[in-house]
Parts: sequence; C-alpha cells; structure tokens
Amino acid sequence: MLQLSTETVIQNFINLCRLDALSCNEKAVADHAITLLQQLGLSPYTDSSAADTGSNTGNVICKVGTGGDFLLLSHMDTARSTKDVKIKQENGKISSDGNSILGSDDRAGMASILSAVQFAVNNKVPLKDFTIAFTVCEETTLGGSRFIQLPRELKKGFVFDSSYRPGKFICSSPGAKYIEILITGKASHSGISPEKGINAIAAAAAAISRLKQGRLDDETSMNLGTIQGGTATNVISESVIIKGEVRSFDKAKVESVTKNMNEVFIEECNRIGAVLDFHEHWDFEPYTHTENAEIYQDISRVITGCGLVSDPKVSFGGSDANSLNARGIHAVNIGIGAQNPHANDEFILVEDLLISTQIALSLITR
Repeated sequence: MLQLSTETVIQNFINLCRLDALSCNEKAVADHAITLLQQLGLSPYTDSSAADTGSNTGNVICKVGTGGDFLLLSHMDTARSTKDVKIKQENGKISSDGNSILGSDDRAGMASILSAVQFAVNNKVPLKDFTIAFTVCEETTLGGSRFIQLPRELKKGFVFDSSYRPGKFICSSPGAKYIEILITGKASHSGISPEKGINAIAAAAAAISRLKQGRLDDETSMNLGTIQGGTATNVISESVIIKGEVRSFDKAKVESVTKNMNEVFIEECNRIGAVLDFHEHWDFEPYTHTENAEIYQDISRVITGCGLVSDPKVSFGGSDANSLNARGIHAVNIGIGAQNPHANDEFILVEDLLISTQIALSLITR
C-alpha cells in the first residue's frame, strides 16, 4: 500500500473540525474544500441546490478527469456546533476537550477523501476518472443529497459517513416517511360553553390511542414524536399539530402503515366534526445491496485489499447513500470510525482516520 503522511491527514481533519458549520450554514467548509481542491489543480464548483435546501451554499462538486462513473461523497454539516472546539490528541485518539462535539461526523469523511486526492496528486499517482461531492443539510433533511445536481454518467457512489469502524459498510438501510398532521377544531370557553367547541386535542388523542407505535415488526417502526396544541386551560383546543415518521426496509409497508394512520385520523376527526390536513413525504427511501451486487463486491474488494475484513451491516439509520440509491446511483455507506457521533465524548482513532483515507485512495487510484 502507498504510505500516507499521518501528520498531513490529521491536520486536514483538524482544520475541518475547527470550521463551524451547522446545517444550512456550510459555506465556510465549502470554501475550504474548494480552495484545497483548486490548489491541487482541480476545478470544483457549487451547484444551485441552495434554492431548495435553504443553505448558504450549494453542494461542492468536483470532477477528476472526465468525472467517471462513480463518486466519493461526504457531508459538510455537523449536528451541533464546533465553534471554539478544543481538540485533544492522546494515545492514538483525537477528541474534543469534552465541552463540545469534535465534528468527526462527517469531517473525518471529508478529510479522508481530500487527503487521498491530495496524496495522489502530490505524489503523481495515476488517478481514475471519478467525481467528488460534499453535501449540505445531511444532519437535518438529507436535503443536499436529495437536490444535488450530479453528472448523469454516475452509476456508483461511496459515502464516507458511517460511525462503524473501517472494514464495515452499510449494505442495507430503511426508508423513512415524514408525517405531519394538522387537526383543526373550534375554540370555545371550556366552562361557559364547552359544547360549542370542537376539541382538536381530543380527536388527536382518540386517533393516537388506536395506533400501535414503536417496533411494528422486524423491519418496520412508527413514531409520533411531537405534539403541539391548545392555547389555555379554559379554552377548548382549536388546533393541534402532530409530527412523526414511519420507517421500514419495505416501501410497501411504509405506505400501508401511513395509509392506515391517515384513515384512523379521518375517522376520529369526522366523529367530532374536526378538519384534518394530513401531509406526508419521503425523507429518504430504503435500499439493499446483496453480495451479488457490483457495488457490494467493489467495496468488499477494496476493504480486503487494505488488509481489513469486509463486514457488511444492516442499519436502521439513513444517510446520503439512501438519496443516491433513490436516484439510481448504487451506493453504500462506509465505516470511518467517527465514534459516539453528536456527543461531547465523540472521538476517532488515528488508525481509523488513516485507513479510511487508504480506502478512499484505493478507490480512486489505478
């Protein structure tokens, strides 16, 4: 294997972690990545997806050579702020001082990709034709990858974003449908004239009591996560908003559960004369790649070639890989070892950062 510079990879990672970029505010990270890629003689650009995502920048896209038929992708936002993060290195581990997140989700993915390209260019290692993409708004809506404007020639994607350690990759992930329910009743004084009111909370409670939540079967779950309604204790509740999700590896099951939920709310609203607005959309769609799939075999071969055991995993979480698969780009999410993501004790092992970079390098070099 080619010998990477440990100090360079670590410094690239730390430089990224120090940039504060919550979802919709990724411009500083985008500018940093663009500058580095330009210094390597490449021509990165941002797409016009900001109009759809609400971010202050588009996704960063960079063709290497012709752009090829595959891409390496990671996201630029973090779930929590990394402003003023204090970074510690000790005993082969990189972490914050415990007062903030480190930001390794997903700056480790970005650092791996950027460091691999940097090493190959600086050492004149022949590169394949491929595309680099850094997305916005992954942590909130997967908006960047849903609206990314990629070259049509792309057929495969390698997403560097799983908290699993290198060697593992996500071969199967569920889809999730976002649900938002608005029930409108009629306000009235709860003491003087309660009979004149239509209690939206009562309709919501009746419907919710009829629905099974949590794990519905071994591949499906449903959760109503937030509920807001009412104005005062002496006012019949005029409106209530309920938000939730249905998640499954089987799209048909998501549609069936959602349909049943809608019917139950319709019945309970009709029973008392409330008005229902039921909204649904896919946050991300499911995907599964079997061991016969080309993308499965490609990443397994690269992982094995880097001296690791290829270990496919099924995940109940979503990622930009779901968005890519929904677009017809066969993609997997690769373990990069960003452990305890989103928490103040988040960390990454230096060895994992290096091997993730090696995996990226193996994917892009001839």
